Amino acid sequence: MSTHPIATYKKSARLFALYQRLPRSKDKAISLTELMNVYGNNPNHYANERKNLENDLTSLNQIFNDVFHSDALMRLPAWGRNISGQTARFYIEPSFSIGVINEQTVFFWQMLDKYTANYLPTSFKQSISEKLAQLDRQDKTSFNQSRLGQWQNHLITLPSIVQAPKLDSDVLASIHQALLHNKQLQISYQNKWRNSRTIRVIYPKGLIFIDNMIYLTGFNPTSDHIDDNVLLKAHRNFAVNRIEAAEVTEQLVPDWVVRNAFTLENLRKLGKLELNNGLKIGLVLKVQKYACQHLYERPLSSTQTITVIDDTWNEVRATVANTQRLQDWLVSMSQLAVVIEPNELKAVILERLESGMKLYTK
Repeated sequence: MSTHPIATYKKSARLFALYQRLPRSKDKAISLTELMNVYGNNPNHYANERKNLENDLTSLNQIFNDVFHSDALMRLPAWGRNISGQTARFYIEPSFSIGVINEQTVFFWQMLDKYTANYLPTSFKQSISEKLAQLDRQDKTSFNQSRLGQWQNHLITLPSIVQAPKLDSDVLASIHQALLHNKQLQISYQNKWRNSRTIRVIYPKGLIFIDNMIYLTGFNPTSDHIDDNVLLKAHRNFAVNRIEAAEVTEQLVPDWVVRNAFTLENLRKLGKLELNNGLKIGLVLKVQKYACQHLYERPLSSTQTITVIDDTWNEVRATVANTQRLQDWLVSMSQLAVVIEPNELKAVILERLESGMKLYTK
């Protein structure tokens, strides 16, 4: 990069250089005086160069609005507001970029928009819709007239039976900051089986996406220990929609929380990220032949095998995690599948089915 002051460039080059130098965070917004350190360093022309800098920032803002249809160049106070007696500061909206907008880019975001409809929480879905709207404004006519752009006329998304829960954007923002800065988090949590909420401090570790639910996984406060199994007893999962308030504290998460033993992947392998009754089981099912088709398309695990028994039944074998979700799926299969092994799981499914039948025979 050239070391010459930006003020010595032609206007187009000046504007691009300013775009590169402006910070991408509101917290790091920069003033005109600070920008002058890189824009112009000639004391004899300081006043003129400072005025040119103001004009260049105004031009850059106009370009973003006219060409990209985006308020990417942010000013504090906002553009159009009187700044008398205040120091104006500038930054680029973090989500903005001058990228090549092609058919594949728009196709990706539109597919993501359709795929997550009625699946992700509204706040997440809104961010995808906003990105799509920005791309659509930038190149709407040419994309919609292209062959790829016309795919959307042949696609529809049906709503999920159970909608995603509502999430508090402030709670999500606090979780985000706590995870990024390794800070402890104080939460107000409403357990679904309790009438009153509890205030607790946790060591946050990460977020878990299960179907259309989001959980915060972490640890209750506890002292370090040489035995990882002792520390695992402090592990907890919290449904994010039941966190009514969250505040990032000034206390750092202890060093032991970031040990390799407690990575999200290891916690998953240990069966800590969802309700389960043990780790891995050798599942054997007898599944009606026509109902077995979807297991060819979406196998229970990489070890799954399917053997034809007769014209009506197939045998399915797979090594799987014995989770609550597995049990729920087996119950939903009802008369279409029978658990053969293990016997403990077979007894659980039978009990749940019998309990359900009693409700319909009263």
